Amino acid sequence: MKQGGSDAAKRAAGESAAEAVEDGMVVGLGTGSTAAHAVRALGRQVDAGLDIVGVPTSFQSRELAREAGVPLAEPDEVRVDLAIDGADEVAGGDLIKGGGAAHAREKIVDASADRLLVVADPTKTAETLSQPVPVEVLSAARTTVAASVRDLGGEPTLRQAERKDGPVVTDNGHLVLDCAFGDIDDPAALAGELAALPGVVEHGLFVGLADEVHVGREDGVTVERL
Repeated sequence: MKQGGSDAAKRAAGESAAEAVEDGMVVGLGTGSTAAHAVRALGRQVDAGLDIVGVPTSFQSRELAREAGVPLAEPDEVRVDLAIDGADEVAGGDLIKGGGAAHAREKIVDASADRLLVVADPTKTAETLSQPVPVEVLSAARTTVAASVRDLGGEPTLRQAERKDGPVVTDNGHLVLDCAFGDIDDPAALAGELAALPGVVEHGLFVGLADEVHVGREDGVTVERL
């Protein structure tokens, strides 16, 4: 997996996307170090008088938004105008997400938004998606889903927690299989195959959802409109 980019690049991308937020909007608040810069920037704008409501995509983004002073709502309470979210890998507007195991709720919020702005540093961009795809599964379905992933040509690995014994457990109480497929030439087809597996809660392929990709660098930001 690629190493993360500089904090300056992440900050540039997050703050660039935050500039697109307008008064009165409901904003999806993504998860991860780059999206965190957007949340902090929105907090400063709220402090300066911007009237928005944020919809967090994880426990992490909820806590950060509270610290930043962004008013919050749940996704079933509001309609999301614009979502700002990071990615583990971006290729041609398609994404792999789920490094933080929050991709199920992220996809709910991102897919419901009228517009999705993706924020990333240059280390996250690629010609073809190739990183392992996180797949959130019911615990009782771990072995059957793993077998099905192998049938699809993937190699599943149960994600282990770093600071406790045992596997990672998502905010939803499920397990995560990181599924390596090598180069993913047809993300849409693989997304459909993974979604159809019994026991899969959600997978980390975000296909056809992004409207803009903001790639931050230390000397500025490149915005790709899709």
